[in-house]
Amino acid sequence: MLKSWFFKYYLRLLGQINSNNYIMKTKFNGILTLLLAFVVQFSFAQSKTVSGNVSEESGPLPGVSVIIKGTSTGTETDFDGNYSITANVGDVLQYSFIGMTLVEKTVGASNTINVAMEGEADALDEVIVTGFGRKVEKRSATYSMQSLEGDALSVAPEPNISNALAGRIAGVQVTSSNGSVGASSRVVLRGASSITGNNQPLYVVDGVPINNSNYGNAGSGGGRDMPNGISDINPDDIETMNVLKGPAAAALYGIRASNGVIEITTKKGKANTNLGITFNSTVQFDNPLILPDYQNSYGQGSNPYTFEWIDGTSGDGGVDESWGPPLDVGLEFVQWDNYKYGGAPSPWVSQPDNIKDFYNTGIQLNNNLSFAGGSEDFTYRLSLGSFNQTGMVPNTDYTRTNIGINASQKIADKFTTAISLNYTHSKSDNLPIQGYNNENPVQQFIWSGRNVDYNALKDWQNLPLSPEGTAAAGTPLNWNTVFQNNPFWVLDTNTNDLDKHRIVGNINMNYAISEHFDLSGKVGLDHWNSISTSRQAFGSNSAPNGFYDETVRSFSERNAELLLSYNTAISEDFNFDLSVGGNSMKRDAKVNYAAAPQLELPGLYNTNNLRAGVNYTLSNSASEQRINSLFGFGKISFKNYLFLEFSGRNDWASVLPVENNSFFYPSVSLSAVITDMIGADAVSYTHLTLPTNREV
Repeated sequence: MLKSWFFKYYLRLLGQINSNNYIMKTKFNGILTLLLAFVVQFSFAQSKTVSGNVSEESGPLPGVSVIIKGTSTGTETDFDGNYSITANVGDVLQYSFIGMTLVEKTVGASNTINVAMEGEADALDEVIVTGFGRKVEKRSATYSMQSLEGDALSVAPEPNISNALAGRIAGVQVTSSNGSVGASSRVVLRGASSITGNNQPLYVVDGVPINNSNYGNAGSGGGRDMPNGISDINPDDIETMNVLKGPAAAALYGIRASNGVIEITTKKGKANTNLGITFNSTVQFDNPLILPDYQNSYGQGSNPYTFEWIDGTSGDGGVDESWGPPLDVGLEFVQWDNYKYGGAPSPWVSQPDNIKDFYNTGIQLNNNLSFAGGSEDFTYRLSLGSFNQTGMVPNTDYTRTNIGINASQKIADKFTTAISLNYTHSKSDNLPIQGYNNENPVQQFIWSGRNVDYNALKDWQNLPLSPEGTAAAGTPLNWNTVFQNNPFWVLDTNTNDLDKHRIVGNINMNYAISEHFDLSGKVGLDHWNSISTSRQAFGSNSAPNGFYDETVRSFSERNAELLLSYNTAISEDFNFDLSVGGNSMKRDAKVNYAAAPQLELPGLYNTNNLRAGVNYTLSNSASEQRINSLFGFGKISFKNYLFLEFSGRNDWASVLPVENNSFFYPSVSLSAVITDMIGADAVSYTHLTLPTNREV
């Protein structure tokens, strides 16, 4: 878990130049360091727990999002409207709930903040983009749906936009795997539906389903975590995120949406506007929030009376636990760094901050430049984004470069085309090893000698080599050589890199056949390829003769969709909408893996450098999947306060036996704006939904 803190002042530059119908807008949000001579406000506020109750006129309000403004730290109220959150004095808490006016409260001396929320008059009239690009009013939604505006994502951008949902969307469980660079995140919308399978929702970007898989192999015994697919999306390009939790909404997308849907709409140019240029820049600093509470009374070893370090493997030095002699009582023993004292004893003292000193201050730097505009018939937006993250764990990093293009053209009165294209290049020179593995430097902290000064291990290039006959022989000296290598040498030498290129886009065409009929077609693509490698130098504890492997992956999913829509006003009180269509999905995936379990020459990392007499480890796989679908959905509304919505979708999946490869998803939902029905002015609004759906 991270503590993200910001230096508390900003430089905002907003400029507008009007000349010959040309407008240039520049927005610059910078977070500067103490070296700048502008306003400096440095806050060392202590964290405290703030709790309270959120209610409305009718009583407690459950599911209210409570978030610290400008961060992704938040929570939500329970069934009784109660909440609790850790914050600093001066932080601003934002309370939000669908249909309610946003409330902001500043944390002061009191530890209790109670909030009474009021209905937002225009909340139900808000128009949102939902399944298959439909624009609907919130009041007519017959399924559970919440939205998050893109501006909330760019204030303090998350490396993985899934994390931005935490505390902002009621009922959504977001779990970040760890605090390292490029960490993956897990999102669950409606609770776990499978013990061992995938419980995450389907992500749809501008109508195109995208792959959100995480191909890391991190586990309790080691491996590395990798960014999951949604982390490739640039937060600055997002207009809205709609979370469709109800099964009635998921039925629109069929078998792939069994765990819900998160729809992402990217920003586009506006008609009849001149060129607008926007530049955003943010910096975030990361430090560990909580470290284990270590004892500092006893040092390394198992003998409470004496200690002698021989080679880090034999005798007391081979013990990687702290059951040894008492610290800070004037004792002296021969320790791992005795080379500095000519082999003589040195003071036996505690190092209470040795784990804290291991970590760096992580830095996240995000920059985004966009150009947007349009005429009556043509709109455009070009976005260039750069994200650079330096980890708290030394020599770890993650970078992402994004290019986004959106354009639309009205070719004729009834014919419009649009294109959306997003390119991402994500890269890391080192993703740290996780779990209980001696390649994970943090693992040795569990057993760390409380007398060990980790700062003295950082300059490993100038340390003596570990003695011959030990597991770490030939590598820089470490306080223990039987179980671990020098942690800084491991991070600098045994690296795990990633290089990934991805394109997500679609071409959309719409033809207005008549006043009541529309025909639209869309072709979407999600294609990426990546190469990841792992290397271990000679002398590594788990690979004495070195190791190298590389994994090459490619993935491509193509969707072709056709949709015919009809809408009409049956009478003054009744409206009717109906759409029918089909989709064809084809997915191809390939994996090639090669490993040299032992190396012939040190420092040369490729599969040709295989040790004589050792065999390669090779594997490859290829898969092809198809899903063909027919679907239809419609809605009948009465006086704009009673809504009956129905849908049906049939999928034919190639992964199932031919005689049993068909799934049918029917859904019927009824919703009513009760306050409009009874004409109640005393209550802001009441919205009742009765969904029913099943899978056949």
